Amino acid sequence: MDLAFLHPLYEQSGPWASVYVDTSRHTENTPHERLLTAAAMARELDRQGADESTCRAVQRAVEELGHSPEPHGRALFARAGEVVLDPPLAARPPQGDRAEWAPLPRVAPLLDLADQDPVCVVAYIDRKGADFELRTPLARERVDTVSGRQYPVHRTSTADWSERHFQLKVENTWEHNAAEIADALTVCQEETRADLLVLVGDDRERRAVHERLPRRLQDRVTELQHGPGSRLLDEDVERARAEHVRRRTEAELERFLSARVPDPEGRAGAVEGVPALVEAAREHRIDELLIRPDGPDAHREVWTGEEADQVAVRRTELKTLGEQRSWAARADDALIRSAVATDAGALVVPPEAAEEAPVGGLGALLRWK
Repeated sequence: MDLAFLHPLYEQSGPWASVYVDTSRHTENTPHERLLTAAAMARELDRQGADESTCRAVQRAVEELGHSPEPHGRALFARAGEVVLDPPLAARPPQGDRAEWAPLPRVAPLLDLADQDPVCVVAYIDRKGADFELRTPLARERVDTVSGRQYPVHRTSTADWSERHFQLKVENTWEHNAAEIADALTVCQEETRADLLVLVGDDRERRAVHERLPRRLQDRVTELQHGPGSRLLDEDVERARAEHVRRRTEAELERFLSARVPDPEGRAGAVEGVPALVEAAREHRIDELLIRPDGPDAHREVWTGEEADQVAVRRTELKTLGEQRSWAARADDALIRSAVATDAGALVVPPEAAEEAPVGGLGALLRWK
């Protein structure tokens, strides 16, 4: 999971209000119920010590959900009288409405409740070019159009020499356009950091583009036979995204299990357990954080300073490192902050893969300098 969308939460210091609101119920009384929820969340934050302006900002934001059609819920993260981030949820909060006031934003539940579908670029391809549509957990939008050579693009059925010469030009046009589309799609993937590329169009055009994509992107590609007007396309794209997530989760867990074994130089490519993860975070070596939300290590207490790499198992460790100000925080939230700061990713381990999950519920694949 790309954690880049969390950057706004770590560009400013805390403390933070973290609120999760269940919007799964929709009745004629919903607007009134949301008003009550908004007041309750504000009171709870006030009870925990939040400043008045932040309590008001959260209350207004929850009140504005009174007529929201969202089927699951929304998370709100606020500080200093401003809601900084308010992503929708892909599942209802299992504990219902909740509010917390803490030095760090309470983001670990968001990774489990947010849409896990990968960022996806759908390329609608024909012989003249392609349209690229970006699909993220929060939106879908057209991001690029490729216009290749427009003539000639259609074959003829005659065997006349001049017509065969014309057909060769058609072949050249197809090849040229496929190369242009593949180049543009490669750039689009780099700019959007898309996890999955879905090619839609006739067999020949799809294959021609697929074959011209760089080798590093080949395992990110899925081809669909339906045209852009097909009623089944959205369903097929979502199925392709879900399958991509499943395959990636299996591959990352397998990589984690094998990387725990030290290499001939005695270096392991993966660690688990809070002490080892804290050390990796301080050294900026976390490449991907693995989290099992119900793992016992997730809520273990660690100590954090102003900077993302200022994290320790014991408070005295931070003082030894020269950090005079420190706060207690949950291990999962502190490690997520460190991962975001170093552009690391995260993988939420599903319940069915618990046997392959890190011991204690927290682990990481490492990068080496």
